[in-house]
Amino acid sequence: MTLPPRTTRTPRAADAPGPRGPRTPSAPAEDAQEGTQRRGLAARIHLGRAFHAESGSYFLLLGTTLFLVVFGLVMVLSSSSIDSFVAGGGFFGIFLKQGMFALIGVPLMLLVSLVPPMFWKRWAWVLLLAACAVQLLVFGPMGVKVGENIGWIRIAGTTFQPAELIKVGLVIWLAFILARKRHLLRTWPHILIPVLPVAGGAVGLVALGGDLGTVIIMASIVLGALFFAGIPIGKLTLMLTIGSVLAVLMTVISDSRMRRVTEFITGQCDYAGGCWQSTHGLYALAAGGIFGVGLGNSKAKWMWLPEADNDYIFAIIGEELGLIGAIVVILLFVVLAIGFIRVIRANTDTFARVATGAVMTWIIVQAFVNIGVVLNLLPVLGVPLPFVSSGGSSLVTTLVAMGIVLGFARRPTTEESPDVIPAVIGMRS
Repeated sequence: MTLPPRTTRTPRAADAPGPRGPRTPSAPAEDAQEGTQRRGLAARIHLGRAFHAESGSYFLLLGTTLFLVVFGLVMVLSSSSIDSFVAGGGFFGIFLKQGMFALIGVPLMLLVSLVPPMFWKRWAWVLLLAACAVQLLVFGPMGVKVGENIGWIRIAGTTFQPAELIKVGLVIWLAFILARKRHLLRTWPHILIPVLPVAGGAVGLVALGGDLGTVIIMASIVLGALFFAGIPIGKLTLMLTIGSVLAVLMTVISDSRMRRVTEFITGQCDYAGGCWQSTHGLYALAAGGIFGVGLGNSKAKWMWLPEADNDYIFAIIGEELGLIGAIVVILLFVVLAIGFIRVIRANTDTFARVATGAVMTWIIVQAFVNIGVVLNLLPVLGVPLPFVSSGGSSLVTTLVAMGIVLGFARRPTTEESPDVIPAVIGMRS
């Protein structure tokens, strides 16, 4: 019997040399699955870049920031539970709201750290002008008045402080302008133009709302940027003097601010009135002793201490965690300052150095002012403790600012020759 000739097997498209054979009906499904896998891999790689760094300063800043955020959430829960319950939001109302902002702010910080410096340089003017435009909304129907200050807007039931956006805009804009004029910053015309009208106008918008504490922080950002840009110390001292005079004038024209300053200087005030908050802040610190009364065991938060979860959260930290806990918080901000300085020294790009220096001035000065107020070293100014106090707009914008610095820390920029960069540490003529 003769067998039929054996048919030759057609090579599979994947095995055959040369061009691929015709697609099978299942090819579209396989391609779709392959595309999904590739997109997933790309997303994982992109997310992984947020934790890739060439500098130890990146992990120093990132770790300290994340620790402060988590620690702040714990302290907000402890300090706000009573006020939140009385307000009808349950024991966890303020904590959950702050946690939501942390879940927004931390990923945003990591994403911002991936943005190249050229993006910030290209959009510096737009970002600052947009922030100033939002600030103008506080003077309209959306504006919310707290005490004598008009500095918040209400959006979808949530209050937001546009001045926090101006802080970020100022950091980027000042770094951009001062980097472009780095060779000309020895003469007054180039120092003042356009810094004085633009930055002064941005700070002035906030001053119109009456928030002296925020104005002081913003003024410190401007001075910090000028310092790290290499402005001579003599000129900076004169500018600081003029700024102090303006702060005094802003105090004198407000009866409430003048009263607080007078009470602070003389020590004579009504216990049940103007001195209630500062006095009970000191009581809370004293009650904590060295080791504290224990997490969650504060008595001051039981409606005795106003703003226990915000401006006076450091008093609750001292009460519940004692002197040791308070010192640890201060040391964490010292660690942040060290990390900032390391980033500044590692970069030879003026833009990166000025932006990092401005953010450092913002965070460290604000922490100093907040703690100084609680310790009764400064009159009540109403600024939150960075990363720790409750307040969504403050937390998110501060994390965005940290993201900008983390971008410089991950991969130090060397766009300019070191010989044109002024010294950062040390006196200058």
